[in-house]
Amino acid sequence: MEHLLLPTGSNMEQHLLLPTGGGSFCMTGASFGRSCLNLSNVISGIGMLSVPYALSQGGWLSLTLFAMVGAICFYTGNLIDRCMRVDRCVRSYPDIGYLVFGSYGRMAIGLVMYVELYLVAISFLILEGDNLDKLLPGIVVEILGYQVHGKQLFVLAAAAVILPTTWLKNLGMLVYVSAVGLVSSVALTASLVWAGVAGKGFHMEGSSLLNLSGLPTALSLYFVCFTGHGVFPTVYSSMNSKKDFPKVLLISSVLCSLNYTVTAVLGYLIYGEDVQAQVTLNLPTGKLYTRIAILTTLITPLAKYALVIQPVTIAIEEKLSATTDAEINRLTRVLTSTAVVISTVVLACMVPFFGYLMSFIGSSLNVTVAVLFPCLSYLKIYMSRGGVGCFEMAAIIGILVIGVCVAVVGTYTSLQQIIGTF
Repeated sequence: MEHLLLPTGSNMEQHLLLPTGGGSFCMTGASFGRSCLNLSNVISGIGMLSVPYALSQGGWLSLTLFAMVGAICFYTGNLIDRCMRVDRCVRSYPDIGYLVFGSYGRMAIGLVMYVELYLVAISFLILEGDNLDKLLPGIVVEILGYQVHGKQLFVLAAAAVILPTTWLKNLGMLVYVSAVGLVSSVALTASLVWAGVAGKGFHMEGSSLLNLSGLPTALSLYFVCFTGHGVFPTVYSSMNSKKDFPKVLLISSVLCSLNYTVTAVLGYLIYGEDVQAQVTLNLPTGKLYTRIAILTTLITPLAKYALVIQPVTIAIEEKLSATTDAEINRLTRVLTSTAVVISTVVLACMVPFFGYLMSFIGSSLNVTVAVLFPCLSYLKIYMSRGGVGCFEMAAIIGILVIGVCVAVVGTYTSLQQIIGTF
């Protein structure tokens, strides 16, 4: 095939080098081990906090759906790998969109990813507000004659810390700090073990085998656990040996799946139906393991907010900047970043329900990026070449049907839950 000459003016391919779930810094020439760490950091994200809640919503039997979601996302990750092999000029997710569907494909996938990044930034602020309120309860501050307390206070405090990082053009140092995500995931699991042994213990009573009404929420949150497909091409492009990507994907998926499963089972065994959308909020106040779990959980969003929101702010900034003057461009960047941060603060205070927002992200956006788009792209590329067998065609159609059902039902359910809170 003649190599495709891709445009270089796209915001997404230039700037979207970071995942929505975990955060990873992918250098060129990464070794096999480094690539495994990068991809594990991509997959293991803030979905870790909500996976016990997802299990409580669906019941024990929903673990089979969790395994199904993991298998589907692993398979679609391999489809992305095969799409990348078609042309060596394809280096990012929007590049695949351009290769398959032209400029409209790039635009569509770019829009979905921008919206997803924006909503994830909001979820970071909600996470910070909830957990800081758990760590430091009862604090009240008067601002301009108004008393601010609880989650709203800490959302504002977190935003004040985050804001200067969004003004930076080079975010290299923050990328390394965001790699704490893997440590945070392990610390959370260890804290749950500690809480079970030293506190409430592990018990099955009060838990349900299957909860049909909660399955849409559970499925949506399970998809949040296995996202990161948008950055798979970046990890792929960074590897020394690109043919090893399927092995890297398998190892990373298995390790993260085990960690997710252990966390989900521990959280549900300890807290049963009372488990909250962020399991850290169930941990007893004042305990050392609670402080460790919350502090390690809080570091990642603080560092990663600027990384996640940067593609959005750069896209807006480039639309607004019509000059080559460095000072004016710097001022534009500061004003744009500040406006975006303020908008996420307002929305985080209006919709302070982490589980509902994550469910919406999982069903509407993550399913599109992780399931629908890879399947459609693969079929579009390989059907014309006769490279898709009957069995594979049936499997992909089945996955597409599942993806569409989860997207429709999950989005409807999560929006209904969010609207019901007002």
